Amino acid sequence: METKQRLYDLDDLWELYCDRSNDHLRFELFDGEIIEMSGPGGIHGRIAIRLGRYLDIFAEEKNLGIVTAETGYHPPGDRYNLLLPDVAFISADRAPDPFPEKLVPAMPDIAIEIRSPSNTLEELREKAQRYLRLGTSIVWTVLPGEKSVEVCRVSQSGETEREVIGPDDTLSGENVLPGFSLEARRIFN
Repeated sequence: METKQRLYDLDDLWELYCDRSNDHLRFELFDGEIIEMSGPGGIHGRIAIRLGRYLDIFAEEKNLGIVTAETGYHPPGDRYNLLLPDVAFISADRAPDPFPEKLVPAMPDIAIEIRSPSNTLEELREKAQRYLRLGTSIVWTVLPGEKSVEVCRVSQSGETEREVIGPDDTLSGENVLPGFSLEARRIFN
């Protein structure tokens, strides 16, 4: 006889978030499986606040949308997937109004993941694929050791494109965050 593993959903995840004994932990939900993540370190946190600051100032000045940090996003109607990007942007026309206190029932337009020492590049690429599959338009994978950003998007043919932005290159908001550009070196200094 085959036994089924239990599928966890958003309610189970929220219960973990509300449990005070889990305050130091972060969780994501992948196809009904709860994934425990370690908290960010110093360099990770520094890069997240820099990127968040640049994005937030730009988005607020242009009234383009909302920038968040470590906020849970899930596709509308999907109770079995929730991602927690280090930094994210969601456009004003896609952001729930009012913006929720709890989990956001939409995927961000731009998701930013910053590589921690415990992450492999392959794990981050798989996570970028998950974001794209669930509706995110662009994923920036920040690689502090290489001082680069891997930009992932879906091409017109449906394939995942990857572009590496080095420290001497400029990161762009493309058509998702029109007009946004940032010299990559400013993320790492």
